[in-house]
Amino acid sequence: MNKTINPSIDSINRQWYLVDAENQTLGRLATDVAAVLRGKNKPYFTPHLDTGDFVVIVNAEKIQVTGRKGTQKLYRRHSGRPGGMKVETFNALQERIPERIVEKAIKGMLPHNALGRQLFRKLKVYKGSEHPHAAQNPKALSINSNALVK
Repeated sequence: MNKTINPSIDSINRQWYLVDAENQTLGRLATDVAAVLRGKNKPYFTPHLDTGDFVVIVNAEKIQVTGRKGTQKLYRRHSGRPGGMKVETFNALQERIPERIVEKAIKGMLPHNALGRQLFRKLKVYKGSEHPHAAQNPKALSINSNALVK
């Protein structure tokens, strides 16, 4: 009989990865980063545990979308007050807060529960090429056409 191995929290080795979002397609980048955050690239992946790694994304303002999504894709938020709905296009939000676009795309691909919120805290997104995580020595993670290449 085969036994399923459940890794203990102490045995999980977390890495830091650096992803350059320049000229990357939003959805393709988001799916690969979500897989790394969940730990699906590891042999001891467990769906109900946080086995994933930390991911730092730089150059969020240079992300690309295909087709006419720049003018047609809408981002909505609500203040909670009557008439408080704010609607913004992709291009307008990219000029204002480009980090939010990448964060929202990745957050939607994580589980919608307490585990997903914990995984989302391991994602760091920055506008520009500078980030404050140099002390963690992040490894470059290149994303090439739906395949993770380390």
